[in-house]
Amino acid sequence: MNGAIRVEALKLTHSLVGAIATVAVVAGLLALLGGITAGVAGGNPDLIAKAGPAGVIGWDGLLAGATQIASVACVLGFGFVLSWMFGREFAEGTITGLFALPISRSRIAFAKLTVYALWAVLVCIALVIGVVVLGLAFGYGSPDPGTWASLGRLFLLATLSAGIAIPVAWVATAARSLLAAVGAVIALVVIAQIGALAGAGGWLPLAAPALWAMSNGAAVAPAQLGLTLAVPLVFAALTCGAWSRLQLDR
Repeated sequence: MNGAIRVEALKLTHSLVGAIATVAVVAGLLALLGGITAGVAGGNPDLIAKAGPAGVIGWDGLLAGATQIASVACVLGFGFVLSWMFGREFAEGTITGLFALPISRSRIAFAKLTVYALWAVLVCIALVIGVVVLGLAFGYGSPDPGTWASLGRLFLLATLSAGIAIPVAWVATAARSLLAAVGAVIALVVIAQIGALAGAGGWLPLAAPALWAMSNGAAVAPAQLGLTLAVPLVFAALTCGAWSRLQLDR
């Protein structure tokens, strides 16, 4: 099992997909925050109106903007990496070689998910550290307890986003298609947005983390947020089960 994890870790760390996704999520979010802050500081009325809570100079505005961006960027970035990790085996035909390995395919799938989880947590940590460094560079001063609490919610939002992207791995396996997995990533974001607009966000695991973080925990009850934890657990089990039943002729 350790060998499978090492192999999957090498695949991810030596791939452009992992590197690009990491830069896109972390550096992309920081670049957008910098642009929003510059526009607000410059007194751009249109940008200030569109930014909403993020249109305030200070830690509150910075974290509001980071939360809004991360709610979408993390699902997209993490989902695309999962699409590659699972879908490439079918797209490139390397899945056939896995049948010859002295390890069950369900364990290979579990190794992929383990490496993905470790990478996602590191990206989430880097994201939060980047926001802290950006705030300090803007001269907002040392974070107070309320700011640290908001940073904690940002971290949890990012990690929960990594979890709700795991259905993509199951779609890639069930459809045996990289493109289907990419389509699933987009579908997750669309469903979350529609659910939030329809008022079902609190009970919709795909939207609950973002609503919880953006409302400082007021708009989503703990029980509703807890449903989000079921998504990665259920779909990780479904994915490993699907890999255990894979056949060469299908």
